[in-house]
Amino acid sequence: MQRFILTVGPSLLNEVPLTDVHNERNIYRINGAHGDIADIEAYVKKIRSQVPDADILMDLPGNKVRTKNLDKGIVLEKGKEFVIKNENFNYTDFYRHLQPGMTAWANDSIFEFEVVEAGPEEIKFLSKSEGVLISNKGVHVRGIHDKMPFLFEKDKQLIELANQYGLDFVGLSFVRTAEDVKEAKGMLNSKTQVISKIETIDAVKNINEILPLVKFILVDRGDLSTDISIEKVPRYQRFIIEKALFNDVKVFLATQVLKNMETKPIPTIGEIEALYEIYKSGAYGVQMSEETAVGKYVKECVDMLYKMEREVMAENLI
Repeated sequence: MQRFILTVGPSLLNEVPLTDVHNERNIYRINGAHGDIADIEAYVKKIRSQVPDADILMDLPGNKVRTKNLDKGIVLEKGKEFVIKNENFNYTDFYRHLQPGMTAWANDSIFEFEVVEAGPEEIKFLSKSEGVLISNKGVHVRGIHDKMPFLFEKDKQLIELANQYGLDFVGLSFVRTAEDVKEAKGMLNSKTQVISKIETIDAVKNINEILPLVKFILVDRGDLSTDISIEKVPRYQRFIIEKALFNDVKVFLATQVLKNMETKPIPTIGEIEALYEIYKSGAYGVQMSEETAVGKYVKECVDMLYKMEREVMAENLI
């Protein structure tokens, strides 16, 4: 394991300063989906105020449809219909791509809905789940994104911000074709490294054309699961890693790596076993998302990453 991506947020950077966990191998990730441009610029400045030479990753939100301005959230009841106004999506033309009977998955496939009606004012869904749908959660419908732009307006503004501050990495979300990568690279400073995220079935199908264009990819297993179904994630993960290694492309893995450590000081045995297998797979690094952005045990989480690395290295000495 060579690098660790640590997402900043209310926990890491604010409650826990970077100096408490800093290692030159860390990459500090800003999730561009959260906050407006001014908020995200403030994150860049604060990272550099704490660790001036820190490597920073600007992770673009991409053309993922997300809820917004749901002040109280929407209570979901299984078998009950509910509506979302088009103004409460980050992409107000979302309704144009929907037909009655389509299935939507929200919040990394935790919620499942059926499209009942889609009109210019609102979309009516039938909930097949229970819970509360809040702002900034993805709503995914398979097979519609080839008709949507690859970069939304916010992505373009964040690319400008990355260029302005000379950031080290930019993560491209929801890449589907080599042309998507070329479009983004054409807008970025030449010194900024692109991390192409593999989180759609189209990216997997087009991986032979995508890999020659980048030095890094990241497998976001949460978003990938909404496109392929969750039981297929391990098989696809292995396929992607093997393809990348064959092409000398470095691979990061993300989503729920140490999920338990958001709220507990130790991981589960299952997480440790899975992390061990990731280390042995040839992956270049892993990404901490909620674990460090909003987690209660940031230091313990980062310590665990390095502790597991030492354990794997010591294995060869037994």
